[in-house]
Amino acid sequence: MNLVNKHQYDDIIDLPHPVSPRHPQMPHADRAAQFSPFAALTGHEAAIQETARLTDAFVELDEDRKEELDEQLRLIRDNQTQRPEIEATCFRPDRKKAGGTYETIRGRVKKVDEYNRQVLLTDGRVIPVEYLYSIQAL
Repeated sequence: MNLVNKHQYDDIIDLPHPVSPRHPQMPHADRAAQFSPFAALTGHEAAIQETARLTDAFVELDEDRKEELDEQLRLIRDNQTQRPEIEATCFRPDRKKAGGTYETIRGRVKKVDEYNRQVLLTDGRVIPVEYLYSIQAL
């Protein structure tokens, strides 16, 4: 800073701060809020996390595997009055993006619904046959 600029405001430096007669002063809390950070990209972090979430691809079964599943389903259906306990691995499509997850489910069979191609469990869960990867009676 040079000496010319240093003395440039000497005439007004000690004057009181001007106060408007027409406009009331802003409260300090509101004034501070003007300078607080804000989320310019609301939802951006959630979108990044969703994109980073991994999903599995649906595995298309070959004919031999489909025949195996049909045989297992036939055995379970023939014994469904005894409510056999099963363990099934099935694909659950993701509602938000392509792919899904494979999960293993254990439960007792209420009914093998051939018309709607699904296995109904006694606890209310439904396993669509088209998403079955494996199933076995325990």
